[in-house]
Parts: sequence; C-alpha cells; structure tokens
Amino acid sequence: MAITQIAQAGDPDITSDFIFPPNIMAVNESFFTHTGLRNIAGAAAFKVTKASLVEFPALNGQSVSYALLQYPGGAINPPHIHPRSAELLFLLDGYIEVGLIDTTNKLFVQTLQKGDLFVFPKGLVHYQYNINAQYPAVALSAFGSANAGTVSIPGTIFATGIKDDVLAKSFKTDVATIQKLKAGLAPKA
Repeated sequence: MAITQIAQAGDPDITSDFIFPPNIMAVNESFFTHTGLRNIAGAAAFKVTKASLVEFPALNGQSVSYALLQYPGGAINPPHIHPRSAELLFLLDGYIEVGLIDTTNKLFVQTLQKGDLFVFPKGLVHYQYNINAQYPAVALSAFGSANAGTVSIPGTIFATGIKDDVLAKSFKTDVATIQKLKAGLAPKA
C-alpha cells in the first residue's frame, strides 16, 4: 500500500474566531480596523502599501490580506512570486500591462484598464508595468493568505551574494555584465 503525502503551503486553519496578539487578553473594534490605506498620496516611484499580518495583526489565521499598488507613469513592479498565495489584482485607475509565466515557461501578457481583474496563480512568476509614461495607475491586490510573501526575482538573483562567476555561467554571459546588473540593483545611498 502506497502512502501519498501532499505538501501544502498556506495559512493554517484556526479553531477560534480570531487569534489574540501575544500578551493581549481582550480586544475591541479597533483590533479589527486597519487605517494604513488612508490618505494615499501620489508616489514618485512604484510603491506598495500592505495590509498583511505584519501591519494588521487581526489577519492572523484569517487567510486574507491586501496590498495597494501605486505605479507612477512608466513604473514597473519587477518579476516576482508569492509562494503562499494567489494574487487577485483589481485595477482602480489607469492602464497597466501584466505578465505571467507558467511552469512551461509560457508568457501570458494582458493590458488592463480601470475596473479589470487579473489573477496570478500561487507561486508563478509575474510582473506589472504602467505602460503610460504620462499618467499614474493604482491597483488593489487581494491575497488568500495573511502573509503571502514576495520573492523579487531580480533581487533574489542579483542582490543576495551569489558569486559573479556562478551567475555569469548560469546566464551564459560574462562577469562584467553580471556586475553591471548587480550595480543597477544596489541600494541607493
């Protein structure tokens, strides 16, 4: 008899209505309210404002979170993945191009306009790009996890200390090209 085990990554089910933060014995209605998305002003660069477990502890065990995404003209949210959740993006204003790569390396590209929704399946590489250099775009992303996680592909590959020669061989290029890519991702002083 063969035994099959299924690995799952996601929020665990809870056995109570909600989870109290450590050292708190009672909560009131403020515990269930997050005001971090108020007064969002225009961003000069791509900006993410999260309402996840870290910013909103009431989400612990609830398997939901949000992120408000602001794209100034021409801004990009670089290729990345969310290892613990799918993402449902709702475009509130503007136009953006979205791209998704499946496990067969097929690229799906769509241009969204205000009111459109797009789903990025859990764990798949995707990006968003404001194709209009003149006008900003704003989107709201919903996640099926209080902590979806974000793994930036450029940052993970070029800003984590992988040796230049390993990257050069992996990308079939030279060390000088890898160093230029790393320099472009270095934190601005």
